[in-house]
Amino acid sequence: MYINRKSVHRGNSKLSQTNPRFFKKMNRVFSCLDSLVILIAGSLVLAGCVGDRRLQIMQDAGPAEIYQAGTEAVAENNFTTALTYFEVLEARFPFSNYARQAQLDMIYAYFRGNRMEQAIDAADEFEAENPTHPRVDYCLYMKGLVYFDREPDFLERFFRVNMSERPPSDTLEAFNTFQELLQRFPESPYVPDSRERMIFLRNRLAAYENYVADYYIERGAYIAAINRAKFAVEHYPGAPAIEESLVTLSRAYAMIGMPDLASDAQRVLEVNFGIETPPQPASQVEILELEIEE
Repeated sequence: MYINRKSVHRGNSKLSQTNPRFFKKMNRVFSCLDSLVILIAGSLVLAGCVGDRRLQIMQDAGPAEIYQAGTEAVAENNFTTALTYFEVLEARFPFSNYARQAQLDMIYAYFRGNRMEQAIDAADEFEAENPTHPRVDYCLYMKGLVYFDREPDFLERFFRVNMSERPPSDTLEAFNTFQELLQRFPESPYVPDSRERMIFLRNRLAAYENYVADYYIERGAYIAAINRAKFAVEHYPGAPAIEESLVTLSRAYAMIGMPDLASDAQRVLEVNFGIETPPQPASQVEILELEIEE
């Protein structure tokens, strides 16, 4: 039985505020003990059956045997069973090397079992408890994958929601996590894949900035549109969506009577994308001058 790490701490509230990690750890220990009881009970029930050997693990099994059972369950995509073994291992042999490796494997098992919040919590907890461990890069990589692979919910898929119009919170978290991995562990074997994913995420983030900029353009909020388009150009260079950002900058600068800056944006657009922007509409300043002359 799994107890969410985010559950409310029991006991003295003042003590929990001063040392929340203690209660979080104790909650996990109790969860692991529950898993141990369930596993032993299940083993007794199934002892007379011809079934999976891993479900008949004995209470006195050593850490190597328990860990092997967990990894075999992962290999068979039986992630619930794998998590049970890893939790039992962590509860019975908390200071063994197998327990530490099991903590890393639990991140993957949570991820593959579609328990995304638990995967993030497990990665954060491992890094907090083992800040100098050589596998911290793996924790960051798995966190990035969790944010990257989060899919639209059922209603979003059913109604075919345009995701470029949604605030990309998970996209931004994934991008920042992969970026942290590249900065902290440039020699990590996870860097190449992280970099490729960042290229995709970068365009998604730039596309959202363009959507917001267009929203402001339609409402005549040209300064706000310029700010969003500039943010995309400055923070997501190289993204294909930057082409639209430059078009927005050229249009918005022209509309507020700043032709030099509009020309600069158009020049960058032509150099990088080979595109000439259409003639810009008269700016609000020019329209006002025409009305005064009339």
